[in-house]
Amino acid sequence: MRYYINEICPAGTVAVDDTILVKDVPATAGSKMLEGFKPLFSAEVVERLEKADYAVSGKTNVGEFGLDLVGETSYFTDDAKDSKLKGAAAELVKENKIKAALAVDLNGAPRRAAAVSGVDFIKPTYGTVSRYGVIACACSGEQVGVIAANAEDVKEILSVIAGHDSKDGTSLPAEKYEYTVDEDVSLMKLCIVTELYEKASDGVKAKLDAFVKAVEAKGAKVDRVSLDVVFAAQTAWQILLSAETCNNLSRFDGVKYGYRTPEYKNIDELYVKSRTEAFSFLTKATVIYGSDVLAKDKYESCYDKSLRIRRVVLEKVKELFAQYDAIITPVCSDTEISAYDLKDAFTNVFEESLYTAVPSITGLPAMVSGGVQLISDSFKESTLLSIAHSIEKEEA
Repeated sequence: MRYYINEICPAGTVAVDDTILVKDVPATAGSKMLEGFKPLFSAEVVERLEKADYAVSGKTNVGEFGLDLVGETSYFTDDAKDSKLKGAAAELVKENKIKAALAVDLNGAPRRAAAVSGVDFIKPTYGTVSRYGVIACACSGEQVGVIAANAEDVKEILSVIAGHDSKDGTSLPAEKYEYTVDEDVSLMKLCIVTELYEKASDGVKAKLDAFVKAVEAKGAKVDRVSLDVVFAAQTAWQILLSAETCNNLSRFDGVKYGYRTPEYKNIDELYVKSRTEAFSFLTKATVIYGSDVLAKDKYESCYDKSLRIRRVVLEKVKELFAQYDAIITPVCSDTEISAYDLKDAFTNVFEESLYTAVPSITGLPAMVSGGVQLISDSFKESTLLSIAHSIEKEEA
């Protein structure tokens, strides 16, 4: 598979996905629409890495605007012949070619990629890491996270990039966040969501069972709980994601910048042909669905209701956090992701989002380690890192 869209520094230790801007290096977001586009500035997270003396190795391949499962809709992919789908950044980390990678989690793609490749990924609390310099798609859910081989490396890089950025209107006020991998896991209470556990494959269930057994061996208590709000979260997030994508991608019209169709007769044809020729099926389907739920006769029943469901989901999950330190769930339905007809992408991505929607719609932190997903309350990344680290150090 093609790992890099553009290599920058062969000796670099941290890669960034191609939705994160690096000055004067093409940024495509995996789309034909942005082929050849070169930004005039770097994203805040890239500047922080460079100030901390981390060299950026390159821009990794990513699915178009981060909407897909693990990167399969990239215009620049050459994976059509592969029977199993994997994420470029996660595979680079797995193969020890880089120390870590930054990836934008929009709809769970980096989480699924980390699980499939057997590496760690953390999506931090929304607003703790700057999104300035990220090619926007669904702003209320996207967050820059860290892929690395283990929790210690995740913590190291996350500590560098987290903190307030005045250039990002959604950035939270804390100037710096301190993370640790040394919280006492033996004192923790965790829970596993039965609705998600029961829908997963036998292979995923085996990973969850092994993880629960390992954390219980550390002295932690694990209960099984019901959280049926996950189904509402899945639907509501699909609506919000599509609506925001429709709005954000409207700027790619073949006029201001980006791909322009070579033949057109009028302005309407310029818009239609440029977007039709440049966007993948999944992106077009998402935009059309987003336009539909934003229509006047559906706005209140679809979009506005989804915003209310977002609040309800957060309240229900917060009730669990009054009793438990973290929630354990699958991150995808199976241990491998098979190649599929990309005309089925909209349906497939929606179905898989069942496992990733809660952190996406609520902005809560989530971490993938050992092929399972851990979710904690806001600003409790250290809890997730410590749970992962406690198991990883025993396996080392």
